[in-house]
Amino acid sequence: MSVFNDAWLDDQKSLAGSDSILRRLAEAGARVRREAADSAEPISLLQGLPRPRAVIAAGTEARFIRAMLEPVCPVPFVAWPTHGLPGWVGALDLVVVMASESAPAGLIATVHESVRRGSQLLIACPRPSTIAEHAASRSSIVLPTATADPLAAAIVVLDGLHAMQLGPEVHPQLVADAMDKVAEECSPFADVSENPAKDLAMGLADAQPLVWGGSVLAARASRRIAEALRAASGRAALAADADALLPILESTAPRDPFADPFEDQMSVDRRPTLVLLDDGNSESLIRTDHQRLVTSAERNDVRVCTIAHWSGSDVERYASLLHTGMFAAVYLAVGLGRSLER
Repeated sequence: MSVFNDAWLDDQKSLAGSDSILRRLAEAGARVRREAADSAEPISLLQGLPRPRAVIAAGTEARFIRAMLEPVCPVPFVAWPTHGLPGWVGALDLVVVMASESAPAGLIATVHESVRRGSQLLIACPRPSTIAEHAASRSSIVLPTATADPLAAAIVVLDGLHAMQLGPEVHPQLVADAMDKVAEECSPFADVSENPAKDLAMGLADAQPLVWGGSVLAARASRRIAEALRAASGRAALAADADALLPILESTAPRDPFADPFEDQMSVDRRPTLVLLDDGNSESLIRTDHQRLVTSAERNDVRVCTIAHWSGSDVERYASLLHTGMFAAVYLAVGLGRSLER
């Protein structure tokens, strides 16, 4: 069983094994800028188009698009998880698709069906690509992508939907700046004392993470971060709402002050650590759940780690929370001597 070595977090030889992943995280802002620049012209064509009867989103990050649009979209919105389209979709509707070059057959079928029915199609995908060929029609607008980054593609799609007056205003440059700031703060060259991602990795060194985000977007980030923590550590990591996490916290016995910390670290029955993703949402229910979790953790001697980003738009805060957690997952793997390289 791997034992966490915090010295490896500042050891460049140990960090070198995760260089490509850390580099990709650090370049997230640059990818957003590139996708936004490449999509500027087709997005300008979206202004003034007639309002659709409904919007149907499919492909990677469709649920992220839904989280952004549902509160403000003036027409019905559906995130469609399967291949094909609902039977009622027709020429009056807008189909939004985000796809990579290796798009699955089901997503290609969705694009083909959209074109066949004469629906307006907004697709973010590489060009040229097989799915771009299937999207070719007079009713289609392609936002060309080149970085294979689903979040960057989703941000330019949101920018396009704002141009159609269907979604909130998104400033890709500001989102990219927020990602750059996280990359700077969480850099492998920033030592543990000033690096929030390394600090979080140390907090999770011997723990079972319980990850909570109160808002819709923070909850989405919590699921993505929990997935990354599972891959990094080979341990269970749970992302859930407050009502699901509270029974786990309440059933955790207080620490034994006389226990051997080395034996605890080697134990399969790991203590939970509560990871709170705080995007500054001040809704009373969210703040109440936040306080309930903190109170329960303190009462049961459970460590609490917080990732907080309160400034900027919803997308900026979401991207900042997500990328801080992703950096932390890499550092957790480094400290455990595990490789995330593929």
